[in-house]
Amino acid sequence: MLAADRVSLCSSMEQLPVLEELEETIIPTYGTVPGQQALSMPQWAEFNLKPDSLYFNDGQRRIDFVLVYGDGSKKEHPKKSFQKKQKRKRQAYESNLINRGLQLEATRSVLDEKLTFVKVHAPWEVLCTYAEIMHIKLPLKPNDLKTRESALSWIRRLFSVDENIIKPEQEFFTAPFENDRLSDFYIQDKDNFFTPATRSRIVYFILCRGEYAVRDNVKKFGINKLLESGIYKAAFPLHDSRFNHRSEEPNCPSERYLLYREWAHPRNILKLQPLDLVRKYYGEKIGIYFAWLGFYTQMLVLAAVVGLGCFLYGYFTKDHCTWSQEVCDSNIGGQIIMCPQCDQECTYWNLTITCESSKIHIRIRDNKRKLCIFDSFGTLVFAVFMGIWVTLFLEFWKRRQAELEYEWDTVEFLEQEEQVRPEYEARCDRVVVNEITQLKLKGVKPTVKRICNIVEDPKKQSLKLVPDPDLLQATEILLILASVIGIIVYRLSVFLVFSATLPRHINGTEAIQKYLTPQAATSISASVISFIIIMILNMIYEKVAIMITDFELPRTQTEYENSLTTKMFLFQFVNYYSSCFYIAFFKVIQFGFVTLFVASFPLAPLLALINNMLEIRVDAWKITTQFRRMVPQKAQDIGAWQPIMQGIAILAVVTNAMIIAFTSDMIPRLVYYWSFSVPPYGSHSTHTMRGYINSTLSVFAVSDFRNKSRPVALPRFANLTTCRYRDFRYPPGHEHQYEHSIYYWHVIAAKLSFIIVMEHIIYFVKFVISYTIPDVSNKTKSKIKREKYLIQTLLHENPLKAMKKNMGSIADKIIKGADGPFRPKYD
Repeated sequence: MLAADRVSLCSSMEQLPVLEELEETIIPTYGTVPGQQALSMPQWAEFNLKPDSLYFNDGQRRIDFVLVYGDGSKKEHPKKSFQKKQKRKRQAYESNLINRGLQLEATRSVLDEKLTFVKVHAPWEVLCTYAEIMHIKLPLKPNDLKTRESALSWIRRLFSVDENIIKPEQEFFTAPFENDRLSDFYIQDKDNFFTPATRSRIVYFILCRGEYAVRDNVKKFGINKLLESGIYKAAFPLHDSRFNHRSEEPNCPSERYLLYREWAHPRNILKLQPLDLVRKYYGEKIGIYFAWLGFYTQMLVLAAVVGLGCFLYGYFTKDHCTWSQEVCDSNIGGQIIMCPQCDQECTYWNLTITCESSKIHIRIRDNKRKLCIFDSFGTLVFAVFMGIWVTLFLEFWKRRQAELEYEWDTVEFLEQEEQVRPEYEARCDRVVVNEITQLKLKGVKPTVKRICNIVEDPKKQSLKLVPDPDLLQATEILLILASVIGIIVYRLSVFLVFSATLPRHINGTEAIQKYLTPQAATSISASVISFIIIMILNMIYEKVAIMITDFELPRTQTEYENSLTTKMFLFQFVNYYSSCFYIAFFKVIQFGFVTLFVASFPLAPLLALINNMLEIRVDAWKITTQFRRMVPQKAQDIGAWQPIMQGIAILAVVTNAMIIAFTSDMIPRLVYYWSFSVPPYGSHSTHTMRGYINSTLSVFAVSDFRNKSRPVALPRFANLTTCRYRDFRYPPGHEHQYEHSIYYWHVIAAKLSFIIVMEHIIYFVKFVISYTIPDVSNKTKSKIKREKYLIQTLLHENPLKAMKKNMGSIADKIIKGADGPFRPKYD
């Protein structure tokens, strides 16, 4: 046993005393003898001084799982009866495991005599029995289909792990295991036919259904309940070696060491992941996570390159912005006096104070400036590209996922292998009929939807009220929206406070004065409060989502995880993105996300790429070096995340189109260039951007200020009669003064047209791409057809032919007997 996985075992122990009479009846299942009272106990063994051993002391039986418990008799406890009760439950549980066929060997720790390790081994017969019960797919025959390498496969080999270090896994055609057809499966070595991950999975299946008590007709069972109650301190499969040293056992492959060296180590950051070994060691669920994360990272390379190109385009063309030059021109920007940005406390200001930043800023709106670099024509191109990129990513991932489903034997996992959750099984209180098989199965009575559901509390033998899950979800979402509205109200109210308290002049510190403004103070404080609220609500949502999902009682683990994932995403989507939607449509956006808000920040894919490259290795390092080996679990796909990402892909088109339309100056600039720079609205003879700044700033008469809003004018603005503000309105003295001008309506019409045209073009391209790219490649389809053919031939047609052959020989014997001397005579 490994020092990294468990404490060393003790070298001496005594046989446990005879058990006291049980107060609780054990109801045995899965082959146990009804009415059995004599308890079977684990064998006790001394520590064999082999810390790297993966076997019992006999060196033959492999350790498939380890249970750890503390000896309560070694410490003082106020309730001795409680200790005895816990001990009886543990002994009953272990006896039930032995009655199911598992073999247990107990060894006391040499470092802490209060700890005992119970090693669990599943014999061949138990593995075969439960492999059939669980419909586990096992090898029938080596894959005989020829594979053709693509022309670019040499590039992939440059970034792949050396095959001499991690040998490629041999591919097999597989079928659900059947004990009666054992000879049809590819069994060369019984010890290695079931992989360590499969063995641990089978044992965990038994542990989750092992019963330890029945009280008031309620079954108590499962290792998870025993862990929650503290009867066992831990339950886990063993790592096969230390992560930084090979195992000293001659037959140990030291896969953990290989994973650390060739996968989790930081030097492998540019290498492809050994996904087959990850799946073999940790199971399909962990494998599919890293497969998706790796595929997503690879696809981000193209998005990052295009985004970086758009960013560089905006950066190198920022000096040619006509509107930026007009801001810095003393004859244009120098003559424009802007209106105050708040009532009374704020004063007038000159547009030229933004000259230094105007080369990278394009406009002043809602007291913020947006970078010119991110508001160029390249941003529009990048937004369209990302709308198409998301579709390509999802379609190619479907193909990759189909390949993994076949290679990892999860094509029909949900229909064949996935078992009912023990928690669901324990609550089965009625019989339902399967519509397909017409078999009678145990089911759970559906919960009636109401504000509070009345359910039975078996612990207190009474009824209790449980809030309806839909009501809880609606309440949480309303709480998020309320917090967002609270932040908005906070910004509006605190802005006035900062405007009154912050000094207007800071002698000798003009650089500080530029940033120490009411707007900056309000934004920073609001951001901090928003961050704190998001973190607090996120912790609450996680607990609420788990509680709601537990109450729903999903039938299988996949249904449970999909339900939990959907709730967590819904909560976190509103929680995290609420501020971004607020920013995007009520003030200038600063940062976005890779898909939903990529139009606001083209470098988002590049940052996401860097983050993912680090995250893959950090996650790999953590599960390889810091955690116990997890119980391998099957998973067919990424579950609820697939429809969630498809929904995001559709929503991303809308959000990016609206960001460009409503938070960018691109549409007003185009309208000015093509319509308002030339007659009849403009005075230039040719299409130009000259005069754009002046056209976007409306005129306001100082005399029209109401007394409660009139600003405090500095001496140099004492004779000011008009000021300018950002809007498209008629000037004072016009018959429609201060009403929206024709320029405004042209811009609104152009923005709405842009959204409609952009959405329809991208959605059409997305539809064409989705229709053109099949979800399953022809190569994978051929493999699936070949496997089904072999299953049909080996497991169905061959036994039928043998039966016909036997029946034919019997018929021949009967006919020969009829032609012989004993042939009956008829009168």
